[in-house]
Amino acid sequence: MSDAGLVARLRTVARNRIGPTEQSLIVAWCGFGTTFGATRALTHWIRAGHGPAGGGMSAGGRHLHHYNIGILLLAAVGAVALRGEERHRRHPVTATAYGSGTALIVDELALLIDLEDVYWARDGRTSVDAAIGLLALGGVYLAAVPFWHGAAREVLATRSGGRRRGASV
Repeated sequence: MSDAGLVARLRTVARNRIGPTEQSLIVAWCGFGTTFGATRALTHWIRAGHGPAGGGMSAGGRHLHHYNIGILLLAAVGAVALRGEERHRRHPVTATAYGSGTALIVDELALLIDLEDVYWARDGRTSVDAAIGLLALGGVYLAAVPFWHGAAREVLATRSGGRRRGASV
């Protein structure tokens, strides 16, 4: 079977096995993982001397930490939760904003806890990065266990030369 056939079957598994709540969880966790990874990469790139002069964001001569954007995103998600229409509450943009905002805050959690700019301190950074990365991957898995099991069956069926007779999606 072709990869195109596999993609179509995986979409069917997703449609049949993932409800609206699980979809929101998957999108939020993917937003978290993507934002966390992109933020870490961008901050390392800026620290290496690339990007804006002086590094990072600033307004009125004051450095702005990216947790500020995270707080704004979570406030926006809260407003949608309180006053938004149901279709906006379950919209992928809302879930992405939640996951992304959370990642921006978690990435600077040490700064918020100690109230010192310890972002680049070695103590604990490696373990925190690894833990957050594992949480992101674990969340994507746990949010959609039925999908991943169905997807694994479809991938194995493709590798073995075709779908089993009578296999349901």
